[in-house]
Amino acid sequence: MNNRWPEFKAKIEKCLCPPGNGVYTVNTAKERKEVLHKAIYGQLNDIDDLWKKSLDQIPQEGKVVILGISSDCGGGILRGANWGPLFLRNAMREQYGQLPAFDMGDVRVIPHLLHDKYLNQQTIDNCRVALYEEQSSQFYVSPLSITQDVASDFYSVFPDKGIFGIGGDHSISYPLTKAYLQSKKKNGKRVAIIHFDAHTDLMVERLGIDLCFGSWCTHILEDLNSPAHLIQIGIRSSGKDQSHWEQKFGVKQFWANEVLEKGAALIANTILQQLKDESIDELYVSFDIDAIDSSIASATGTPEPDGLLTEDAMLILRLLAAEFPVTGADMMEIAPFLNTSMGAPQGAEKTLEAAAEVSAFLIKQMAG
Repeated sequence: MNNRWPEFKAKIEKCLCPPGNGVYTVNTAKERKEVLHKAIYGQLNDIDDLWKKSLDQIPQEGKVVILGISSDCGGGILRGANWGPLFLRNAMREQYGQLPAFDMGDVRVIPHLLHDKYLNQQTIDNCRVALYEEQSSQFYVSPLSITQDVASDFYSVFPDKGIFGIGGDHSISYPLTKAYLQSKKKNGKRVAIIHFDAHTDLMVERLGIDLCFGSWCTHILEDLNSPAHLIQIGIRSSGKDQSHWEQKFGVKQFWANEVLEKGAALIANTILQQLKDESIDELYVSFDIDAIDSSIASATGTPEPDGLLTEDAMLILRLLAAEFPVTGADMMEIAPFLNTSMGAPQGAEKTLEAAAEVSAFLIKQMAG
């Protein structure tokens, strides 16, 4: 920790809110929020004050903080991932109890916004009044912008701590990984992004928008020491073949059929050899739940068949984490109200079970 902590604490008191409260829709999910607040704070009254007081624990509380970003404005197929942070937190607590992480809260989300660069000044001024009750505020107003600002300052104040981000659609990984990569590069660390997904997310733009769920990977390549340090696992839904993406962008991919045919252990060992050859120091894992087969993970905006089994993903993660420290991670695209996708009536429960297993493992690795 450095002497910027008081300034950073003042920022997050403004830009964040209590865990679970970042989602803003007509359905307030009061009962689910109360379950989470009761588990964290032991009561249901004065949650804002309790949350703000709890922030004083961050400097002493271990190596991992949880940050929820309840935004699905960067998605574009079926919406609903804004509920992921609330539902996944409750699922992790139900299945794994208290995890070794401090819950820093949620980014305050105006659900119509994505990034401040898409807004005119009048809109920014109006949104600053809505979020901060003052037009003269210098804070950002869009979820991607707020997330990158908070994450960048977090790593500046706490270079030895990590953020476990919960989305939200996959555009959220752009600010999380951007801040992470820039911090690690500044501190002389060579890092790789291990990206589990059914899709490449390597579009340059989608319908004129350059930062979204289908393009975020493209725009972090410049922050890696080499594009090959983006390693994608589980790909299977793409209009182009594997060679197109690897040759155009220089990334490394392991498609789902390759994992299923060759076995997860062999794929993991291939990745491990690459990481060693490239002298990688640390790993960031970005996990889109649709990497998992739609028979297991259907509560997501783009469920895809012929995907990874949860045990495939877990085996790869265990083998990688046994030899390289995981110092950052996120879980994205859980849309719990889309629980009848692909004809699976228990889709939300099964999806959350898989997501909680992966998330709890990653948090424990980051804490260790």
